Amino acid sequence: MSDELQPKPEDRFAFGLWTIGHSGRDPFGEATRPPIDPVDFIRGLAEIGAWGVSFHDDDLMSFGAPEPQRRAELDRFKKGLEETGIVCSMATTNLFWHPMFKDGAFTSNDRGVRRLAIQKTMRNIDVAAELGAPTYVLWGGREGVESAASKEPADALSRYKEALDFLCSYALDKGYPIRFAIEPKPNEPRGDAFLPTIGHAMAFIQNLEHPHMVGLNPEVAHETMAGLSFYQGVAQALWQGKLFHIDLNDQKIGRYDQDLRFGSEGIKDNFFLVRLLEASGYAGPKHFDCRPYRNEGGAGIWEFARGCMRTYLALAAKAREFDNDPRVKEAQAFAGVAELAVPTVGSYSREVADRLLAEHFSPATLAERGYGNEALDQLVIDRILGV
Repeated sequence: MSDELQPKPEDRFAFGLWTIGHSGRDPFGEATRPPIDPVDFIRGLAEIGAWGVSFHDDDLMSFGAPEPQRRAELDRFKKGLEETGIVCSMATTNLFWHPMFKDGAFTSNDRGVRRLAIQKTMRNIDVAAELGAPTYVLWGGREGVESAASKEPADALSRYKEALDFLCSYALDKGYPIRFAIEPKPNEPRGDAFLPTIGHAMAFIQNLEHPHMVGLNPEVAHETMAGLSFYQGVAQALWQGKLFHIDLNDQKIGRYDQDLRFGSEGIKDNFFLVRLLEASGYAGPKHFDCRPYRNEGGAGIWEFARGCMRTYLALAAKAREFDNDPRVKEAQAFAGVAELAVPTVGSYSREVADRLLAEHFSPATLAERGYGNEALDQLVIDRILGV
């Protein structure tokens, strides 16, 4: 399996500038390690076999700096991409760090803040297009409330929609081949966030002016924080053609947003997630939005990055073994896995409805059937554990 665990560009593994390079700062303590220069960061990615890099505008260009300085910082980064072969896989805007966003960005009660947030995003969309990023992620970190009395939810959603409609139209007007991906999260840093889950975001997208341009960037930790199955959410996003990007990390249920190394906690859940992504033909970035432990430093932060990719590849290999195992095929046949793919009634017609109404079923006979799920699930565990 050793060759299978070596990352290659075709695996499309990507990391954000804020991930491996996270300083270790948290709400209770200052930084524990120095920052990584963006160009050194992408050189490090090339050395460990990664494919892509993503960024917030403020990760790459100094916020509030004169335009010539920002241009020089961007040009230096572009040169690094050209020299290493690392691609810009995604871009996003920091609409959460500066104090002006304390009440929200697109949904702030201050119209001036809302206008600035859209302007800031437009300017970084220009940068994303220049760097060739195909996807633009929108994480509404400050879009929410602590006090329910502070905002009318319908007004907030209308302003959220207004912002996305405007940004989509801006990209179309500029001729940018960019799609947008909403990143849901239930809470933190706000007490309650707007568009908190995959389901909320998918329903919201249907009301936009350009729904074909907007999909999802779901994150393992965010759905897990809400106690939901990330695997099931991603499966529905794929089914609806809305998985534009994905953030891989790990999380313990009921905790704050931990952004742990991918595969470090929910091994079984991650097994099914990787199996799903590999079988679905998902061709987007496999983006690791996670951070090294705060007590790591030096070479340890790059071991963290290698570990994310190694675990994904190991789970992909286990998934292939699982699907090719004759015992699994037999157990799935007993469970009727393939039977679920057979249409139940097909399209409606009066004739089909009449035939169904005339059909006789025996509830007692149907209730007698077993599905063998215990044996099937044990085969999953056996395969993961290698027994």
